[in-house]
Amino acid sequence: MIIPPEMLPDGVVLRLLSPDDAEALHAAYVANWKFLAPWEPHRPDSFFTVEGQAERIAERLAEFAERRVVPWVFESDGSIVGTITLTGLVLGPFRSASMGYWVAADRQRRGLAGAAVASACRTARDIVGLHRVEASTLLDNTASQRVLARNGFEPIGMAPRYLHINGEWRDHRLFQRILHDAPPPA
Repeated sequence: MIIPPEMLPDGVVLRLLSPDDAEALHAAYVANWKFLAPWEPHRPDSFFTVEGQAERIAERLAEFAERRVVPWVFESDGSIVGTITLTGLVLGPFRSASMGYWVAADRQRRGLAGAAVASACRTARDIVGLHRVEASTLLDNTASQRVLARNGFEPIGMAPRYLHINGEWRDHRLFQRILHDAPPPA
């Protein structure tokens, strides 16, 4: 699957994850771990090492080669300032995936998340061939809910104790965006 890079606001490039990103991704997670902690699952200590990131990248790229995941990074001047990922890609009659993303604390409120979500949805529709994309947010993550709403996502329900986030099972609001209504390819 060929997915070209795309320019986002503020001079940031949205591009596919690369094996060379381990050091930059490590630096991004270390710099943002306190900011991300309320929204993220608990991570083992190895996650916050270059080696741990290299291992995680290798796993993601293997899943990408199998068309199960599409992993992007937000890059600015050689630094990673966020990620967005389509996971759980299912083709056939379902043609769906889940989306997750984060943007660095010092890059908030610049339109990066919204532009990346729009780009990921175009890629999901035009390159991957998906019918829908789903996303979930913690109930109190109103900023992410606004990003999703501006990108055509509609609320579809609430999932009690949906994900283990920051040490406890947390309720999530569920969203989806229908990308098109064409039938799946034969």
